[in-house]
Amino acid sequence: MSRPLILPAAPSLSRRHLVVGGAALAGSLAMPAYVRAQGSKQQLKLSIGRIPWAAGNSPMTQYMINNKLLEKRAADFGYDLTIDWREYPTALPMVEAMVGNNLDIGMWGNTPIIRAISSGLPISPIVVGEGHLRFLITTRTGSPIKNAQALKGKTIGVSLGGDPQSALTQMLKHELGVQDVVKEAGIRYVNMPTHAQAASVPTGVDATCTISPAFYAAQASGTVAIMNSFGQTEDYYEGPAGKGAGILLPSVKKSQFYPDGYYLHRSFWIGRNALIEQHPQAVTAFIVAQQEAVAALTAMDAGAVSQLVKDYWKLDATQGAKVVKDDVLFSRGWSWPTEKDALAILESSRYMAENKQIEKALDWAKVRTQFQRTAPLVKAAYDKLGSKPAAAEFTRTDVADLRGRPVWEIDKWANPA
Repeated sequence: MSRPLILPAAPSLSRRHLVVGGAALAGSLAMPAYVRAQGSKQQLKLSIGRIPWAAGNSPMTQYMINNKLLEKRAADFGYDLTIDWREYPTALPMVEAMVGNNLDIGMWGNTPIIRAISSGLPISPIVVGEGHLRFLITTRTGSPIKNAQALKGKTIGVSLGGDPQSALTQMLKHELGVQDVVKEAGIRYVNMPTHAQAASVPTGVDATCTISPAFYAAQASGTVAIMNSFGQTEDYYEGPAGKGAGILLPSVKKSQFYPDGYYLHRSFWIGRNALIEQHPQAVTAFIVAQQEAVAALTAMDAGAVSQLVKDYWKLDATQGAKVVKDDVLFSRGWSWPTEKDALAILESSRYMAENKQIEKALDWAKVRTQFQRTAPLVKAAYDKLGSKPAAAEFTRTDVADLRGRPVWEIDKWANPA
């Protein structure tokens, strides 16, 4: 990271997040506060962070909120649940809040998850929160930059330390045929604090990398795109592969993540280990509620799904449908973590280590360990919802996303080394 990302201050620590019986130790994540109900149900208060300006997690959590799905499912498990839903622009301030014992569950992408695991934070992935997000390399109308080769020696704005930087780096490495985009291609990265700022392609940068909801909203102001992380050209592209959108760039087939694209994007709901250990059934209720939301939204018109969050995405139904259709949650219709979803964390850690973003890459045993704590809870939710989809669906290869054995078969996950 060439310059630090300035994080917004985490919400102040409220009384309901204080640890029962004492203060949290520095650097540790203590169990959430709760009190016993007078009746048969146990009262529990949870804080949950979401990113409503991102992709699939946005309408999915909105559906959960609108229909109080989590409260209802928690009641099935004996909880009287109160939820503090919080909105964050990216995952990084959620990490800060969780370290400060001020957040119970949050949705993070590969990059902050890897940093958290590398630093020893006691957290675990729970379930897939969104995935297969379209990252785009964008510029301004009239710009001479119409393909990746034209980016050599240029300045690119991107959210440093997050998935956009990782996705951008993988796009450029494959399309330019280099290992180090800074040294070999002379490209300079500049931090963009928000996706919307990146999508505006502000003065001082030649191009940016942003996510599809922000890009679609910025098109009216003159932002154009040349290529995306799926390995396809966008409308402004003109170069060796041809002209216009929808052309598959040959270099993407060299990516180990193909057909997912240059980058295996997955975001996971992350929980504090103390919460998972002290209230496993509350976590199972969360998994059940999310899957019910995913199933309901998958059955709906994609444009209608997008309008649940039109105040965040600022997109009409036609544009919003594009974001919904891209997301792995809705193309699959289920959110159970798989072997290849976990691979996203492993492989991302390897090139983060190569780029000196972390000291060393994670090993497969370490990644598997992160999923073991919640695997029985995911299986319990899967069983409760009728064991759908069938086992064969997890290992299909005739689809546009990488899958593999589900997390409850973690003992059969093959070592990719």
